[in-house]
Amino acid sequence: MTAAKLHIKTAHVEAGLRSFDRKMPEELNRLLTDQISDFLFVTEKSGLENLKKDGIPENKVFFVGNVMIDSLVYFLKKAESSGSLEKYAVKPSNYVLVTLHRPSNVDSKEQLDKIVNMLNSIAQKRKIIFPVHPRTNSNIEGFSLFDKIDSNVILSDPIGYLDFLNLLRNAELVVTDSGGIQEETTYLGVQCITIRRSTERPITVEIGTNHLVGDDFKQAEKTAENILNGSIKRGSIPDLWDGKAAERISEIIISKLSNINS
Repeated sequence: MTAAKLHIKTAHVEAGLRSFDRKMPEELNRLLTDQISDFLFVTEKSGLENLKKDGIPENKVFFVGNVMIDSLVYFLKKAESSGSLEKYAVKPSNYVLVTLHRPSNVDSKEQLDKIVNMLNSIAQKRKIIFPVHPRTNSNIEGFSLFDKIDSNVILSDPIGYLDFLNLLRNAELVVTDSGGIQEETTYLGVQCITIRRSTERPITVEIGTNHLVGDDFKQAEKTAENILNGSIKRGSIPDLWDGKAAERISEIIISKLSNINS
């Protein structure tokens, strides 16, 4: 907003994403930023459709791909040597990776208790690695739920990007409420269960490996059981998720600013 008021050109990377849930603070940020940006760089077709509905001029909108996938592609080889599988004593495609942090899931004792029950059920079938977000950790402690968690659920502090990427690519299943992990698992072809009522990245459900189950933890448990029994979703990689989104963005910015200054 400050840049717009000072008439400084502004670019929005990942423009047009919509969860249609205004209780999420990032949803309001997206809506406002899209309205005031000069360059809107889109990761998937839903972004193009949403910006058109919002009346954003087409000459501001560019479908370029996904910069998060750029990072993944760039660091994937390096992540192989992270040693995270050895650290947690797990074998490829034989464990479940979990990340949960959204207030709607972890801020109430009732919801968090249901999550623990779900994890305990999945833990009877596979070892679980659960890097615990500070918010989630504080609430598990505050609601006295640590003692209820099954010993086959490995709790850890948050994990660095390379170690996490190695765990992500080798997981049999990921259970999350994160946005970016939905995209990363789709690119990697890893099964993902998203515990949210909506996703701002619908392409991951439409053609990817993402299963959107809402906040129905029994449904999440059932979906996990089906996946671990071999009933998996065959996904594909969305258009332009090829590791070159940043190059396209750079070329567009250079071209547009050159025209402005000439």
